[in-house]
Amino acid sequence: MVEHAQHAELSKTLHECMVACNHCFDACLKEEDVKMMAECIRLDRECADMCAYLAQAIERNSPFVSQLAKVCAEICEACGNECKKHDHDHCQKCAEACMKCAEACRQVA
Repeated sequence: MVEHAQHAELSKTLHECMVACNHCFDACLKEEDVKMMAECIRLDRECADMCAYLAQAIERNSPFVSQLAKVCAEICEACGNECKKHDHDHCQKCAEACMKCAEACRQVA
Protein backbone atom coordinates (compact mmCIF):
# COMPACT_ATOMS: atom_id res chain seq x y z
CA MET A 1 0.00 0.00 0.00
CA VAL A 2 2.93 2.34 0.67
CA GLU A 3 4.11 1.83 -2.91
CA HIS A 4 0.64 2.73 -4.21
CA ALA A 5 0.57 5.96 -2.16
CA GLN A 6 4.10 6.83 -3.32
CA HIS A 7 3.11 6.18 -6.93
CA ALA A 8 -0.06 8.27 -6.54
CA GLU A 9 2.04 11.19 -5.28
CA LEU A 10 4.54 10.69 -8.11
CA SER A 11 1.71 10.63 -10.68
CA LYS A 12 0.50 14.00 -9.37
CA THR A 13 4.03 15.45 -9.52
CA LEU A 14 4.53 14.07 -13.04
CA HIS A 15 1.28 15.69 -14.16
CA GLU A 16 2.29 19.06 -12.64
CA CYS A 17 5.68 18.87 -14.39
CA MET A 18 4.07 17.94 -17.70
CA VAL A 19 1.67 20.91 -17.45
CA ALA A 20 4.54 23.29 -16.56
CA CYS A 21 6.66 22.01 -19.46
CA ASN A 22 3.79 22.31 -21.94
CA HIS A 23 3.09 25.86 -20.74
CA CYS A 24 6.78 26.77 -20.96
CA PHE A 25 7.04 25.20 -24.43
CA ASP A 26 4.11 27.27 -25.67
CA ALA A 27 5.31 30.48 -23.99
CA CYS A 28 8.87 30.04 -25.33
CA LEU A 29 7.50 29.86 -28.87
CA LYS A 30 6.03 33.33 -28.31
CA GLU A 31 9.28 34.91 -27.09
CA GLU A 32 10.96 37.46 -29.36
CA ASP A 33 14.19 35.48 -29.73
CA VAL A 34 12.80 31.99 -30.35
CA LYS A 35 16.20 30.79 -31.60
CA MET A 36 17.68 31.51 -28.17
CA MET A 37 14.89 29.40 -26.63
CA ALA A 38 15.40 26.39 -28.94
CA GLU A 39 17.06 24.11 -26.37
CA CYS A 40 14.49 25.06 -23.75
CA ILE A 41 11.67 24.27 -26.17
CA ARG A 42 13.25 20.94 -27.15
CA LEU A 43 13.74 19.86 -23.54
CA ASP A 44 10.24 21.04 -22.54
CA ARG A 45 8.83 18.70 -25.20
CA GLU A 46 11.09 15.81 -24.17
CA CYS A 47 10.28 16.26 -20.50
CA ALA A 48 6.51 16.61 -20.92
CA ASP A 49 6.42 13.47 -23.09
CA MET A 50 8.52 11.44 -20.65
CA CYS A 51 6.44 12.54 -17.66
CA ALA A 52 3.25 11.55 -19.48
CA TYR A 53 4.75 8.20 -20.44
CA LEU A 54 5.92 7.43 -16.90
CA ALA A 55 2.49 8.36 -15.51
CA GLN A 56 0.91 5.90 -17.95
CA ALA A 57 3.44 3.21 -17.00
CA ILE A 58 2.55 3.69 -13.33
CA GLU A 59 -1.18 3.44 -14.10
CA ARG A 60 -0.75 0.14 -15.93
CA ASN A 61 1.57 -1.19 -13.20
CA SER A 62 4.51 -1.59 -15.60
CA PRO A 63 7.40 -3.70 -14.32
CA PHE A 64 9.73 -1.00 -15.70
CA VAL A 65 8.58 1.90 -13.49
CA SER A 66 11.87 2.19 -11.60
CA GLN A 67 13.98 2.18 -14.79
CA LEU A 68 11.67 4.70 -16.47
CA ALA A 69 11.73 6.87 -13.33
CA LYS A 70 15.55 6.97 -13.49
CA VAL A 71 15.46 8.20 -17.11
CA CYS A 72 12.64 10.62 -16.30
CA ALA A 73 14.69 12.10 -13.44
CA GLU A 74 17.61 12.73 -15.83
CA ILE A 75 15.35 14.40 -18.41
CA CYS A 76 13.57 16.51 -15.78
CA GLU A 77 16.89 17.66 -14.37
CA ALA A 78 18.23 18.55 -17.84
CA CYS A 79 15.05 20.51 -18.60
CA GLY A 80 15.12 22.24 -15.20
CA ASN A 81 18.76 23.24 -15.63
CA GLU A 82 18.05 24.67 -19.09
CA CYS A 83 14.97 26.56 -17.90
CA LYS A 84 16.94 28.05 -14.98
CA LYS A 85 19.15 29.83 -17.53
CA HIS A 86 16.23 31.99 -18.70
CA ASP A 87 14.70 34.83 -16.70
CA HIS A 88 11.18 34.36 -18.06
CA ASP A 89 8.62 33.57 -15.38
CA HIS A 90 7.38 30.51 -17.29
CA CYS A 91 10.93 29.12 -17.45
CA GLN A 92 11.55 29.67 -13.74
CA LYS A 93 8.25 27.98 -12.80
CA CYS A 94 9.04 25.11 -15.16
CA ALA A 95 12.53 24.71 -13.66
CA GLU A 96 10.98 24.45 -10.20
CA ALA A 97 8.44 21.81 -11.33
CA CYS A 98 11.16 19.85 -13.14
CA MET A 99 13.49 19.76 -10.14
CA LYS A 100 10.65 18.67 -7.85
CA CYS A 101 9.72 15.94 -10.33
CA ALA A 102 13.35 14.79 -10.74
CA GLU A 103 13.57 14.36 -6.98
CA ALA A 104 10.28 12.42 -6.82
CA CYS A 105 11.43 10.16 -9.67
CA ARG A 106 14.73 9.42 -7.92
CA GLN A 107 12.83 8.21 -4.85
CA VAL A 108 11.11 5.57 -7.01
CA ALA A 109 14.10 4.71 -9.23
